[in-house]
Order: sequence, then structure tokens, then C-alpha cells
Amino acid sequence: MRLLLAQPRGFCAGVSRAIEAAQETLKRYGRPVYLPHQVVHNEVVISSLESQGIVSVKDVSQVPDGAVCVFSAHGSPPEDYDLAKRKKLKVIDATCPLVTKVHNEAKRYNKEGYQVVLIGHQGHQEVRGTQAQAPMMLVSEHDTIPKIDRPVAVVTQTTLSKYDVAESVSRIREQF
Repeated sequence: MRLLLAQPRGFCAGVSRAIEAAQETLKRYGRPVYLPHQVVHNEVVISSLESQGIVSVKDVSQVPDGAVCVFSAHGSPPEDYDLAKRKKLKVIDATCPLVTKVHNEAKRYNKEGYQVVLIGHQGHQEVRGTQAQAPMMLVSEHDTIPKIDRPVAVVTQTTLSKYDVAESVSRIREQF
């Protein structure tokens, strides 16, 4: 039997960009730089950033007033930006452009009268940020799709497998 080892794919461009933003922020502003929400789901990378002066916190409320922080590639809800403004934080927004596009599409479809359906994982930072953009229904890849009585627009968490998303989209199309 022949075994082929695939090369690691590495991080997506948005996460690579956010890691670079965190490192550049450290160079520009010095220690500490706060990171509400992990920039990537990789403990080795997080530990490396923390050893350089990044302080990981669970949420914006834990960042000291007036501090410097980097918002992760996963995006954040508007209330995080509002709180950062009230706390007079210097925010470096490293939201992935693809995540921003999902946010904008969700808002647009909602304004046009569609029922926005978000395929994603409850509690994930990207889902939290996307759900805060407009009213929408969250469906995980294997959930039963509820009946919807108006036109539907589907957006997805960008970090999902295209195969899992395709399965959900197929089930939604069967209904509509």
C-alpha cells in the first residue's frame, strides 16, 4: 500500500492577516495588546502571540479602558465596537474581508425582505458577529430545516467545510 501525506494547508488568508495585524500592533504600540476572542483556534499560535505580549481575554468588557486591542478575523457584533468606543479603546479591526462580506450580504438580504438563514455553529465568534448584523435563523449543518413562509437567503460561517454547507443548502433547496 502506498501512503501519500498531504501538505498542511495552513491558515486562511483572513487568519494570517489577523495574526500579522496583532504582531504589527505590538511593534507599533508595544505591550500589552489585548485580543478579545482568539484570533485563531490554535493554541500553539495563541501561546506564541501571548509570549510576544498579546493578552488574550474572552471579551471586550475585560479589556482595560484606553488599551489597544485587535478584533479577530472572525468578526464582532456591533455591540463590541460600541463598548470599545465607550471604553476609549484603540481598536485594530482585523475582521476578514470575507466575513465582512457575509455581514453585508445578511444586512442587504434582510432589508430586501428575505428570511436570512445562517449555516453555522452556535456560540462561534464568527456566528455571534454575523447574527448581530440582522435578524436571522441559525441552522447547523445537520439540523432539520424549519418551515419558512417567505423567500430565503442563505449565508454561511466562512470556516465551515464546503461539503457540510452543500448538504444544508441541498436540504434548504428541497424545501424551497
